[in-house]
Amino acid sequence: MDESEPLWASRSEERRVNGHCSSAPPRTLQSKVVEDFRRRLKYFFMNPCEKYTARGRKPWKLMLQVFKIAIITAQLVSFGLSNEMMVTFKDENLMTFKHLFLKGYKDQRLGSYALYTKEDVYDHIYYIINGYINLQNLTVGNLAYESVDGQHTPLSVCQEFYRYSSIDPETETFDIDPHIDKDCISIYPVQAFDGNGLGAHLNFSIDFKRLLSVNIYLTLKTINLQTVRHHELPDCYDFNIMIKFDNRAHSGKIKVDVENDVSIYECRDWNVEGTSGKNDYLLLSVDSVVILACFLSLILCTRSVINGLQLQFEFNTFFQAYYNKSVSWSDRMEFVNGWYILIIVSDILTIAGSGLKIGIQTKYLTNYDVCSILLGTATLLVWVGVIRYLGFFKKYNVLILTLRGAFPNVIRFCCCAAMIYLGYCFCGWIVLGPYHDKFRTLAKVTECLFSLINGDDMYSTFLHLRNEAGYMVWLFSRIYLYSFISLFVYMVLSLFIALITDTYETIKHSQQEKVPVSQLHVFIAECRDQPESGRYQTEEESAACCLSPCYCFG
Repeated sequence: MDESEPLWASRSEERRVNGHCSSAPPRTLQSKVVEDFRRRLKYFFMNPCEKYTARGRKPWKLMLQVFKIAIITAQLVSFGLSNEMMVTFKDENLMTFKHLFLKGYKDQRLGSYALYTKEDVYDHIYYIINGYINLQNLTVGNLAYESVDGQHTPLSVCQEFYRYSSIDPETETFDIDPHIDKDCISIYPVQAFDGNGLGAHLNFSIDFKRLLSVNIYLTLKTINLQTVRHHELPDCYDFNIMIKFDNRAHSGKIKVDVENDVSIYECRDWNVEGTSGKNDYLLLSVDSVVILACFLSLILCTRSVINGLQLQFEFNTFFQAYYNKSVSWSDRMEFVNGWYILIIVSDILTIAGSGLKIGIQTKYLTNYDVCSILLGTATLLVWVGVIRYLGFFKKYNVLILTLRGAFPNVIRFCCCAAMIYLGYCFCGWIVLGPYHDKFRTLAKVTECLFSLINGDDMYSTFLHLRNEAGYMVWLFSRIYLYSFISLFVYMVLSLFIALITDTYETIKHSQQEKVPVSQLHVFIAECRDQPESGRYQTEEESAACCLSPCYCFG
């Protein structure tokens, strides 16, 4: 910046000759304007403690963020406990339905539950119907039938089948109409059948050559009483159950699956001895405080971002007028505080999630998944934002500076590595998919290869190649796996770590040397005023001054 005075003199003479300005301000006024603007920039980039020392302004945003961390974490813990009880109750009821309605079910994976004979299919369907009719005599839970207008809703057995199908594998001929028809019968729980069996009364038959699926629908009601022990009012649940016999592959294997759709709502009439609605009001008040705190934080951080953009515009105008230079984009982005943007996103997610949580507590909404995603992501961003305040100490700031410095190179490196990775994914899916369970789908391939990069499950991946794979496929699998592991583990991963390490060494060296790294830092470094000097107590200069280079900057 030693050339600033000659530059200033030459520019002033030029403007006086060209007649742009009638008179130039005194040199002392010029220097004062520059120093004031430099001091203003330095104040803008101070941390909250330094700003408090400089002007005595209390760090409201800092105190508000600390308060937010406490209340948002408490809110998330409370919601997490309720969500945990709800999920546990749903899972345990689903397991109950499998034991009640699936014949011979033994706590195994449902994916392996399949039928292979016609007799087994009929037996399992009749077993489900009998279980539904005799539910009250079988279950140990608080399960009940759904009632509409005083009448129990029926169990529905629906077949989906081709409209017409004539298949003869012996003569290698077939004639098929691919249009799908659906046929349903209803069984009410009050029906009683004699000893002749269900088949004689239902008139139910299946054409397996045309059959696509048999879907059985039933609805059961229950109450989640375990929340009473946690001082929460129990919820009422409607379980809409679908038991599906899938024969779309026509491979001789009919897969059986149980799907469960849950509706949660407030019970119609309740009474818990010694409790009232005070707990609900307390939770609602906590959620309201969270929304209010996040709304205030959103306003303060948005105002700070706008002030930063305005100051960026002033600095750009000043630099062009005074030094006849344009400001680089990296210097301009210094005025955009990414932490404030992170907090703004967190506040928006918290406000939306808290609104959904209020709706869930008041039983107007039951979408726990969306609320969990919003509140969980918001809490993650809030805790990540704590690193900003640790960054005020230089020894703790190395992580943030390293991540910010290495990010562009890492992204470029990952884009190149992703091309090779995707090539291996598609190749493994096509070649090894028919013979290796971990390569059966494209999603499984990506997960398996990512695990290999991290050194997980290597031996089993080599080992679990099916016996029916020929020697050529076996040899290809070895070349494929050895080349992938050698390339990504020993080269790509090592280069990835080297990029971050190199950035860390560069930042560590620059911190030790204390050398400014940009025009903005060089310009601010010329201001020697310390926060406790008292020079920052003056009012901020008007933004219009910096926007009038003819007067302020000659």
